[in-house]
Amino acid sequence: MATLDARDRAPAFTLPDQDGAKVSLKDFAGRRVVVYFYPADDTPGCTKEACQFNDNLRAFTRADVTVIGISPDGAEKHVRFRTKYGLIFPLLSDPDHKVMEKYGAYGEKTLYGKKTVGVIRSTFLIGGNGKILRAWHHVRADGHAEKVLAEINS
Repeated sequence: MATLDARDRAPAFTLPDQDGAKVSLKDFAGRRVVVYFYPADDTPGCTKEACQFNDNLRAFTRADVTVIGISPDGAEKHVRFRTKYGLIFPLLSDPDHKVMEKYGAYGEKTLYGKKTVGVIRSTFLIGGNGKILRAWHHVRADGHAEKVLAEINS
């Protein structure tokens, strides 16, 4: 599993959103986009992270940056999650982890001292040219959205 970092080309993807519409990285050509990978809808850490991205969405929009979340969960779960917490950015489904693997956001990790395989919470700021501007790996959910925003505004 390769770790992607700044200046690497962001792997292309097309995944369905919560409404079943296909969303591709190329849809954002010429614009910056934050793509964040998270393990599951409506779990404590993932909820905190999603709500904090949502709470800061105006600031991301002012900085001309789109936010997209990607997890293995399907559309139905995404719809319930978005409705329950008033999330207004798209959530994409990657049930077979193919996109996550390309980004190094799925694989072996340590959870409570045990080795396990799963989603590695990761975030990528991708430039309008398709290159990664900044990568965050093994992210702590709480406070992460603010760190990403601070980096964008610095």
